[in-house]
Amino acid sequence: MGHLKSFILATVLFAGCSTSKNNESSQPNTDPLYDSVARLDSLFFTSFNNRNLEQLKSMISADLEFYHDLGGVTNYDQNIEAFKRTFENPRKLRRELVKASLQVYPIKDYGAVETGIHRFYATEVGQQEKLSSEAKFVQLWQKKDGSWKITRIISYGHNEFLK
Repeated sequence: MGHLKSFILATVLFAGCSTSKNNESSQPNTDPLYDSVARLDSLFFTSFNNRNLEQLKSMISADLEFYHDLGGVTNYDQNIEAFKRTFENPRKLRRELVKASLQVYPIKDYGAVETGIHRFYATEVGQQEKLSSEAKFVQLWQKKDGSWKITRIISYGHNEFLK
């Protein structure tokens, strides 16, 4: 009988730990943190899509670490240089968030973690826009002195559609 009680208790505890108010299928859009990070994500990638390097720089921490499954680990300076090269290239890239995939969770006394899926589209000169890639991402946002900045990015599970 002792083993049965232990099993039931463990099952209840496991079930309690494996559920969350921010469940996988949907996250309420009435959460102020979710709204803030969704807005920041939109601002960051609107800047990317419009090739606004100064706005991007203002949203990235100087101690940025970017972990990319295909490209390795890069820092702030390397990413700024990569943005410059991308923006100078006649091939235009556009990022689009898969909105239903966006999830936001608080990080106590730090900020928030954002996860989701995004797609990148490429437009070659004189051609129609084409889906280039899709990937999962994690972005760690730090709120410091009332300002939000991205401190860590993990981009993984890439599916490349253009060679």
